[in-house]
Amino acid sequence: MDNTLNMTRPNIIYLHSHDTGRHLQPYGQQVPTPNIQRLADQGLLFRQAFSTASTCSGSRASLLTGQWPHVNGMTGLAHRGWALNDYGRHIVHPLRAAGYWSALIGEQHISVDPGVLGYDHVVDIGTHRAHSIAPAAMQLLRSRPPEPFFLSIGFFETHREFFEPSSVRDALYGAPPAHLPDTAETRTDMAAFKASARSLDQGVGAVLHALDEQGYADETLVILTTDHGLPFPGAKGTLTDRGLGVTLIIRGPDGFHGGHVSDALVSQVDLYPTLLEIAGASLPEGINGYSLVPLVRQRETEIRHELFAELTYHAAYDPQRAIRTHRHKLIRHFGDRLEPVLPNVDDSPSKDLLIRAGWGRRPRQPVEFYDLVLDPGEMRNLADDTAQADVLANLDDRLHEWMRETADQLLQGPIPPPPGGRVNDPAGVSAREPMIGGID
Repeated sequence: MDNTLNMTRPNIIYLHSHDTGRHLQPYGQQVPTPNIQRLADQGLLFRQAFSTASTCSGSRASLLTGQWPHVNGMTGLAHRGWALNDYGRHIVHPLRAAGYWSALIGEQHISVDPGVLGYDHVVDIGTHRAHSIAPAAMQLLRSRPPEPFFLSIGFFETHREFFEPSSVRDALYGAPPAHLPDTAETRTDMAAFKASARSLDQGVGAVLHALDEQGYADETLVILTTDHGLPFPGAKGTLTDRGLGVTLIIRGPDGFHGGHVSDALVSQVDLYPTLLEIAGASLPEGINGYSLVPLVRQRETEIRHELFAELTYHAAYDPQRAIRTHRHKLIRHFGDRLEPVLPNVDDSPSKDLLIRAGWGRRPRQPVEFYDLVLDPGEMRNLADDTAQADVLANLDDRLHEWMRETADQLLQGPIPPPPGGRVNDPAGVSAREPMIGGID
């Protein structure tokens, strides 16, 4: 443990949203989120933070266990039959041993039954929308819970289904994500996302106000993040940066303040050892992440030189693994299907537009290799470029070694769903179609 850390254990608030990526004001997007901007102005914003998976349950499970999804067992969605191998690894357990009281308010997405997670208190109000979750969180803070505390506050926003666009100007003059065509459908779709982001921002602002009001702000570490990228085609459900890149803003004592920005590579799996170190808690064995403390205390400029990510199941089976450095990205597809797995793409006007244009019949390459400096949009696959063969081979070796060292079952062949797991046919079109009990 770092003896230079403040020995006063901070309260910890874990604020998390659905499907937001980095499409918020502090990341330069035209999405007004003044409360989230305030948090960034006061804290530390990570511009190169990534989830371990582009699916809701897998990414959250990594953050809360410090393990890759294929290590902790969450290779699919909790509400479709997946579970952690050991819920005792959830962060609330080592925090409790260190004297923390914990509460869950709103979304969590790693268990059908929140009671198995181990929180001391669960607030169940029947909805996870910000307009209800924020007041419940404020009420809990005003009740003066035991300190130090760990509060998980989860907002449904910006998951689909979106509300109708709240601004006509957004629908007329806004722009869709850069990788999508600029059409009336995609502009309106993005305008609806912005309406959801405004609701998220209001929820975040309410919690920040309650911290100020109750005098907790200076002694509380606030983590704001999301599970993965935007719920648009080509983002969520892919291992591109559009699918894996996440908001990560941390404000609080011990260096997480001052309105600074970090360009270091960071994985959400790194938050588990970071929070336990700051809390003075013991670290369980088998942690896959690295503490951010040396980075934050400016003893190191990088804590890792590579990131790994994975996708096994979302609505349907689509096994992929990836390695990313500052310069390059390698994505390897496993299995026989190379056409897009459309059930893993949220239904939307943008998706309908691309399907009508023939996107669903466009084959993917089994190996994708990108130069992220010259091609940040990951549009030009260099897998067959002989001039890049040595770099690709090196990354492929490192990816395989990671899979071997972490006992990735995918090396042995297709991974079946758990008993009772419910999945869609990869050849289907929508996650709303009838589910099946196996893999294609």
